[in-house]
Amino acid sequence: MKILLVEDETALRDSIIAYFTEEGNICETAEDYAAALTKINIYNYDCIVLDLTLPDGDGMELLRKLKQMHKTDGVLIISARHSLDDKLSGLNLGADDYLVKPFHLSELKARVSAIVRRKSFDGNNLIVFHEINIDTLAMRTTVGETNINLTKKEYDLLVYFIANQRKVITKSALAEHLWGDEIDLSDHFDFIYTHIKNLRKKLVEAGCNDYIKSMYGVGYKFSS
Repeated sequence: MKILLVEDETALRDSIIAYFTEEGNICETAEDYAAALTKINIYNYDCIVLDLTLPDGDGMELLRKLKQMHKTDGVLIISARHSLDDKLSGLNLGADDYLVKPFHLSELKARVSAIVRRKSFDGNNLIVFHEINIDTLAMRTTVGETNINLTKKEYDLLVYFIANQRKVITKSALAEHLWGDEIDLSDHFDFIYTHIKNLRKKLVEAGCNDYIKSMYGVGYKFSS
């Protein structure tokens, strides 16, 4: 998952980053309203974890702007504000969930994962694309009855492809999703080719059809 954490409390921010990145997720951060607005203008995320009380603005206004942009990033509000009015305001503005501080990091992770599943895979833990089956809880991939040993990047790449099946995905979008926002400063994205080549080889050798289509000069499309 690629997550944007908008949180000005250093200790909480660091603990959330450590928890999510330890499990292989890409966790970008913004410490204030201005930095968060810049990021959501440029990049896309599986889920934005949004604090409401920011030093230079209100998280609710940031959520409003996100919806005005017609962006589909998931949004989980984390806030010390615990009134029913605050919760209803956030959910009515389009947030997917609302978690009151303090909270356990395991609960935060479970809620973020649930949002991503709902948005990309209709809430299912098992992703099925023809002969490909992915158990997202066990992070296990099979083609028919054959298990495939994928690296973390190959696994994330396959899940991202299936979540965006039949769409043309640019190389820069792939790179940002799997390596983070700063990768857009790279001069080229040739390294992506190696990961795609290895993923394709493992799938085909397990008996899978080749669903990864190269779109010359643009990127890739995953389709049957």
